[in-house]
Amino acid sequence: MSLQIFLHGKILGIEEFLLASPPAGEGGSGETALAVRSHWVSLLSEVLPRAMLSELGLAKILLGSSGGGEFLVVLPQEARPKAEEFLTAAAADVAGLSGGRLSLVWAITENLGDWSVVRRRINDQFSAYTSSPLASGIDGTFLARVAPPIEPSGSTEDYFTAELLDGFRHSEVCGWNPERPGIILPAAGKHSWSLSPGVESISLARHAAPSDDGLTGADLVTLASRAQGRQCWGVLRGDVDNFGIRFRRAQSIEEHVSLSVIIKQFFAGELEVVCSMPEFWRRVTILYSGSDDFAVYGAWDSLILLAREVQRLFHRLSEETMRELPGPEGKTISMALAVAPETDAGLAAVYRDAGRKLEIAKASGKDCFYLLGRTLEWKQIAEAQELKERMARMVTEFGCSTQFLSELASFYRDTTVLPGAGRSRWQEKRFERPWRFYRRLNRLLAGSRDREFQRVRTNLIGELIGKGSSQRKLRPAGRVALEWARLTTEE
Repeated sequence: MSLQIFLHGKILGIEEFLLASPPAGEGGSGETALAVRSHWVSLLSEVLPRAMLSELGLAKILLGSSGGGEFLVVLPQEARPKAEEFLTAAAADVAGLSGGRLSLVWAITENLGDWSVVRRRINDQFSAYTSSPLASGIDGTFLARVAPPIEPSGSTEDYFTAELLDGFRHSEVCGWNPERPGIILPAAGKHSWSLSPGVESISLARHAAPSDDGLTGADLVTLASRAQGRQCWGVLRGDVDNFGIRFRRAQSIEEHVSLSVIIKQFFAGELEVVCSMPEFWRRVTILYSGSDDFAVYGAWDSLILLAREVQRLFHRLSEETMRELPGPEGKTISMALAVAPETDAGLAAVYRDAGRKLEIAKASGKDCFYLLGRTLEWKQIAEAQELKERMARMVTEFGCSTQFLSELASFYRDTTVLPGAGRSRWQEKRFERPWRFYRRLNRLLAGSRDREFQRVRTNLIGELIGKGSSQRKLRPAGRVALEWARLTTEE
């Protein structure tokens, strides 16, 4: 019986490659480049291992896991030289297409010992590569061959075009040819795979909000115009908390593959379904879904509701599939929303800002959402939404001026003003005495003796500062609700 080996591949430099998109303003090329590159990178780690198995004449069942920039396959020992030859050519072409920003690397080890031992040998090889790209692996195992990149036939942007993006979004199949192993076609090739839902198909989350004529995807200006209140767009990014730790705790290759497939299918499948719902399908567009993360852009208000729905579904998934696993790792998800400062802002810049805010959310705690200047736990988002609706009601139903929302925001010591909101004369004042807050708020909301109005106002004050000590700080959920209400009520 032939000795089996594990081959674990990774694509490094994805974030740098995505953020290297052309600036906005060049005929929409910045938006198109980021979107088409994200789809291409998502397909790379799906197509390459499948193409390798097909070229080597091996069974599809040897594919363990794929997607999210990584893949794991099981190979017979005698197939190793041809597998490395295949990956060397693919790595060179990928480097050429990405301008040297992407690196395809891999580690190989024998299927001997417990999975924890095998995994450690693989991780040691990757650690050796990342610390010294020219170094050999442990025990003479060669990590990644350094090959000169294959120059694309034309500039890189000749491949990453709007036509390719449209093809990825609408094609039923994707194809691959051995002459250019880094290029993925939105059409049939020597080897082809279905992109439609199915057991053996490649899962690709690719929903795009349609334009007004329904012929193409909606651009950023169109998405902003579909927001309620202030017409602006944003980027939502999410990431499973400590999923790497959960992976390292896997006791067998079966558990490792099962976890990988479950989470990847969740983001690729559920995200596609949720974005196709009536309240989202014209207002949000998927950038990518990875092995444990995702990114979506669209109308700012829809992204908040989308985040809550994805979190609810993920919480239900973790309860059903990971209930028996010890520890909280991998069972929660954190997200961040970045609102574009201007409608014509670059998608790559806002995407980067959302990534920075996601890091803040994950550093603040687990199972959190960075929203409108604050990091809140998910249960606090519901409180903020209820408070936002009360504030919006004061404006829409009782005729209060929207200025009172700016005045309320000024009571927060570290007030962060969103672009275009202006600054009030109470800015930077410290909230120390609640009776002063009540007095100012009464002046702002004076003029109506309606009983319902008085009840809503009393509830509003209570929700903002809570009950208890006279020195109690304003609640962070109230700060988020204020910005939320200001954006909602602004024309």
